[in-house]
Amino acid sequence: MSTTSISPAAVSDGPAHRDPNVLRWLGAYTASMVGDNVYYLALTWAAVQAGTPAQAGIVAAVSAVPRALLMLGGGVLADRFGPRKVVIGSDAVRCAAVLAVAALLFATTPGLWPLALLALVFGTVDAVFMPAVGALPARITGRGQLTRVQGMRGLAIRFANVVGAPLGGLGIALGGPAAAFGLAGLLIAVSVPLLVSLRVADLPGDDRAATERPTAWSDLRDGLRYIRGHRVLAPLIVAIALGDLGFVGPLNVGLTLLADERGWGASGVGWVLAGFGVGAGTAALLIAVRGGLPHAGRVMAVTILAGSVAVGALAYVPNVVAAAGVAVLVGLLTGLSGALCGALLQTRTDPAYLGRVSSVSGIVSLGLAPLSMPVSAAAIGAWGTGPVFVVSAAVCGLGGVLALCVRDLRRAELPK
Repeated sequence: MSTTSISPAAVSDGPAHRDPNVLRWLGAYTASMVGDNVYYLALTWAAVQAGTPAQAGIVAAVSAVPRALLMLGGGVLADRFGPRKVVIGSDAVRCAAVLAVAALLFATTPGLWPLALLALVFGTVDAVFMPAVGALPARITGRGQLTRVQGMRGLAIRFANVVGAPLGGLGIALGGPAAAFGLAGLLIAVSVPLLVSLRVADLPGDDRAATERPTAWSDLRDGLRYIRGHRVLAPLIVAIALGDLGFVGPLNVGLTLLADERGWGASGVGWVLAGFGVGAGTAALLIAVRGGLPHAGRVMAVTILAGSVAVGALAYVPNVVAAAGVAVLVGLLTGLSGALCGALLQTRTDPAYLGRVSSVSGIVSLGLAPLSMPVSAAAIGAWGTGPVFVVSAAVCGLGGVLALCVRDLRRAELPK
C-alpha cells in the first residue's frame, strides 16, 4: 500500500475546517464512528436473539478486556510504525471481521460463538486503532489547528451517536442482524480509501529501519517515563481520569435509575440524553469554529468544577424538563472541558509520543471509567441516587481542583 508522506513544514496550518486533508480525515473518522455505532447495536441485538440477556451482556463485554489489556501496546505500535498505517490496517481488519460475520449470519444461524469471537477481535483491534486515531491529527495539520480538530472530532462523535443507532435499527428491521452487520462493515470500509489519500508529515526517525529502533518494550517504558516526568501531561491525565470516573457512572447507569425512581420513563431518559447531546455538540462546534480559548488550563479547570456541580444537581431537579435543561449545561461544560483536555494533550505532547500518550489516556477513559458503572448501580441500590450523584460529582470535581493546584497545568495555553 503506497503512502503519501511530506515534511512537517509542508502540512497546512490554515483553518482546519477548510483544509481538504483534514476534511478527508474527518470524513474517514465519521464513517468509522457511525459504523461502530451500527456494529454495537447489531452485536447486542444478535446476541439477545441467539442467547439469554445475561449471555448477551457477556458477549457485549468481551471486547472490553483485550482493549484495556492491549492498548498500551497499541500506542507503541502507533509510534513505531506511524499512526496512519496502523489506522488503515486496523480499520481494514475491523471491516473484514464484521463483513465475515454478516456473511455467516446470512448463510446460517451459528449461535453465540461467532458473535463472541467478533467482539474479541473487535476489542483487540480497537486497542491498536484508538491510540493511532489519537496520534494522527498532529501529522495532518499544523500545531495551531489541533484545538479546532478536537472540536471537529467531537462533532463527528455526536453525529455518529445520533445517526448510528437509527441506521442500525433500520438495518435490523430490513434484513435482521446480518444486514446491520453488513451496513456497519460498509461504513467502516468507506474510511479506508479516505485514509489512504491522506497527506501525512514524517517525524524525525520515521525513516529508520525497524532493526535500528529500540525494542517495543523500551518504547513502552520510554513513553511511560515521558508522561511521568511531564509537568503538564502527568497531572492532566490524572484530571481526565478523575473526571471520567465521576462522570461515566451517573450519566449511564445512574441516569436510568434516576428516571425509574422519578417515574420519567424511557422517554424522560431520552430527553435528558438529548439535552446532554445538544450541550456537548454546542461545545464541540464552538471549539471547531473558534479554534481555541485563552487561558486554556484555567478554563478547563473551571468548567470541570462547574460541570461537576451540574452533574450533582441532576439528582435534585423537580421534573424531567428541568433535568433536560441541567443536562444541556452538563453537556456544554463537560464538552468544553473534554475538548480542552484533548487539545492540551495533543499540543503539549511531542508528536513522537502521541500514540503512547493517547493509549494511557484511552485506558483511563475506556478501561477504568466503565468500572464505575456497576459500582454506581450498587451504591444507588444501597443509598439512593442523591448521595451517589453528589459523591460522583465530588470525584469529578477533584480533577478541576487538581488542575487549579498544579501551576504548570493551570497556566497551560493552547497555540494560537
